[in-house]
Amino acid sequence: MAPLDRNAPPMLGEDGEGSVQVHLDPSMKITTAKVFSVYGKGGIGKSTTSSNLSAAFSHLGKRVLQIGCDPKHDSTFTLTGRLVPTVIDVLKEVNFHSEELRPEDFVYTGYNGVMCVEAGGPPAGTGCGGYVVGQTVKLLKEHHLLEDTDVVIFDVLGDVVCGGFAAPLQHADRAVIVTANDFDSIYAMNRIVAAVQAKAKNYGVRLAGCIANRSKDTDEVDRYCDTVGFKRLAHMPDLDSIRRSRLKKKTLFEMPDDEDVVAARAEYVRLANLLWNGTDPLAPAPMPDRDIFELLGFD
Repeated sequence: MAPLDRNAPPMLGEDGEGSVQVHLDPSMKITTAKVFSVYGKGGIGKSTTSSNLSAAFSHLGKRVLQIGCDPKHDSTFTLTGRLVPTVIDVLKEVNFHSEELRPEDFVYTGYNGVMCVEAGGPPAGTGCGGYVVGQTVKLLKEHHLLEDTDVVIFDVLGDVVCGGFAAPLQHADRAVIVTANDFDSIYAMNRIVAAVQAKAKNYGVRLAGCIANRSKDTDEVDRYCDTVGFKRLAHMPDLDSIRRSRLKKKTLFEMPDDEDVVAARAEYVRLANLLWNGTDPLAPAPMPDRDIFELLGFD
């Protein structure tokens, strides 16, 4: 095999410097809805955030589709009250003959009419999550399900560590990062910022900002944002009512009213309004690892 010539012009289909992904097929671009991709450190509360944000959009009268992009397919279970089959599961049942599927085989109606899809993922150590996302969007397009949708939310697995799980960024208008007010979460956020900036060179996705989640304070998040030119869009405190809603397989909008629940719902509705009305495209400069350690006071 001939050695790779780093000075050669980029091959057709390359997706940013150092990437081996192919460009998105233009026919698969979602053009009929506003598309948001939600990222963040594993276990930070992306699915809880995504589902409550979907519910908030629905309360604004928007037609919402949430796509879970995690093999454990639990993104939408607070909207549907159960773990629904994944796109990969149903494709396997028909030996990957997608023409045999009907919309009701992989799209489920959740709370307040939110459409729910779980893309799933390949078995551990095999395949690529990007393929799964691509097949999911292709199915939605083939069945014209995106034409009656105002908002699409991709809830994406953990940190952006490979091109496959960055695939939703090819479709998104804005990327939102869920973080907490701690070093590990902000470190992960910094990596995600770098990934989104790489995609932004070839696609329309731009960073909207971050959501401080499960955090009493926001001082560390705000310090990072001020340093790199990023923005905190919302703050969700560490509330027991949010944990209880997950245990009950419900969104916050279905929980009994109390002061904390009402305030959290209002924050989600405010965030949905903000995103719907449009956010400025941000271009923060991700920090070198050592600089983050110094910024946040770690030795």
